[in-house]
Amino acid sequence: MGAADYLKDSRILVLIVIAVALLALDATYGLHLGIEFAGGTQIPVTLEHSVNSTTLESIISDLEQRLSTFGLSQVTVEGLGSSSVLVTIPTLSSSDINRTIGIIESQGSFIGVVNGTEALNGSGILKQSIGTPPPIQASGTVEWQVSFFITQAAAANFARAAFGQADRPLFMFLDRPSNAIIIANESLLANTTDGVSQATALPLLQRALQLGSRTIPVLTYSNTSSSTSSVLDFLGANPGRYSTIITSNGIGAGILSYAREHNYTVRLENAHNMTPTYEPAQLGSTNQSWVTSWPAVGLLSAPVLQPSTTTGNISTSYEITGQVPFGVPPAQMLPYAQNQTKTIASILSGGALPVALTAGTPYSVPPTLGSHFLYISGIAGIIAVLFVSAFIVLRYRHAFLVVPILLTTLMELFIIVSIIGLIGTIDLAAVAGMIAVVGTGVDAQIIITDEILAKHGVQTSARQLLGSAFYIIWADAALLVIAMLPLFFSTSLVDVIGFSESTIIGALLGVLVTRPAYGAIVSRHYK
Repeated sequence: MGAADYLKDSRILVLIVIAVALLALDATYGLHLGIEFAGGTQIPVTLEHSVNSTTLESIISDLEQRLSTFGLSQVTVEGLGSSSVLVTIPTLSSSDINRTIGIIESQGSFIGVVNGTEALNGSGILKQSIGTPPPIQASGTVEWQVSFFITQAAAANFARAAFGQADRPLFMFLDRPSNAIIIANESLLANTTDGVSQATALPLLQRALQLGSRTIPVLTYSNTSSSTSSVLDFLGANPGRYSTIITSNGIGAGILSYAREHNYTVRLENAHNMTPTYEPAQLGSTNQSWVTSWPAVGLLSAPVLQPSTTTGNISTSYEITGQVPFGVPPAQMLPYAQNQTKTIASILSGGALPVALTAGTPYSVPPTLGSHFLYISGIAGIIAVLFVSAFIVLRYRHAFLVVPILLTTLMELFIIVSIIGLIGTIDLAAVAGMIAVVGTGVDAQIIITDEILAKHGVQTSARQLLGSAFYIIWADAALLVIAMLPLFFSTSLVDVIGFSESTIIGALLGVLVTRPAYGAIVSRHYK
């Protein structure tokens, strides 16, 4: 019987077509190798407190959305128990890793405030509408923008809050602090570039941080005894009201000592984050200055409300804008703006996290170790195939069986590798599952071969020959899939998820494609 005769069988053709199609996809897109094989960085993340499985799955989904929107490929986020997750990313520079940690730890809570009233929050943002237009060169700096649309309900709420507030700023915050107090060095509050002096800066900052009972007080510090006393008097008059102090290096030792004794969380910010920027009075439509950004409190931008948006009309599109600080070198301005837009867009797209996250120390798996893993895994796979093939040949002593057994087994492995490598990640657990599939595949091949050879020469159709064999094969595959499903959906046994993926795909692939093709080859040979 020639090769053309075998190709007349649709079951054999299906196997060949699938293999060729996957080969083309592999060549075009490449396979995603896990950190064990390609190297990478893992970041352990601790949750503020334990959560149930539903909340943990939500956190994992939000983090994956954030990191993929930021532009990281082959990112995996896995749950570890109920109070931690493990983030795996490709090997990056130290600055990119730090930026990734910032995205992970960001709570992702977005609000827009008009005249001390919350007019907008992140729950109303349509995540799929978030856009990042290219940054624009302007006046010696680079301006950036993040645009988004909101739901109709959120738009109606904004229309009510903004009614009659023409020419007032819309303060847009991302992760605005709660239960916090700002102690700012007077020298950092003024901004001569924007024409704002120390005397006028404080009222503008206090206005920007007004939000009902959630208003953030701003205290100034000038490294004098009277200034220290003023701060301590305020803290003493408000015991237990605030839990966090946001300040910069240089705060007085007396204030730090008081904060530690009274269990305050002190968050030290660098000078850049503690320095606000302002809209100059001469450029404002009301001839008044206002704060346009303040990184220390998460103030992203503060666009002025045009009269057309404060008449009660509903608008669903909004923008967060900003510009690169003048202190950034010209060559780094464009990358700075691009990273700023990607970071904000990624956090907004992921939404607000239900609990706070704290990233641990990142650690890396070097590619050299991954190469060794890949070599050992390849050897193990080849040994498994050879042992299965040798067992079949020794059992039946039919030389012809060597070719179809090797052919279907190798093609089955190739298809599993391609599917997992294209839509997921090939890790050690996945490779272990592939080897297990090769081992369990011998059961199906024995059943099919026994059925065909036992009735060789009997006038029976191929369908009848294989019917009873595939009844057993289907039952075994169904039981195997059912047994693997708890591992596949597990959020605590993350290290074996790849094993369950390979096993399930191998079981389904076997009963749907490779076992029928093997049965077709053997039944046609023995007629």
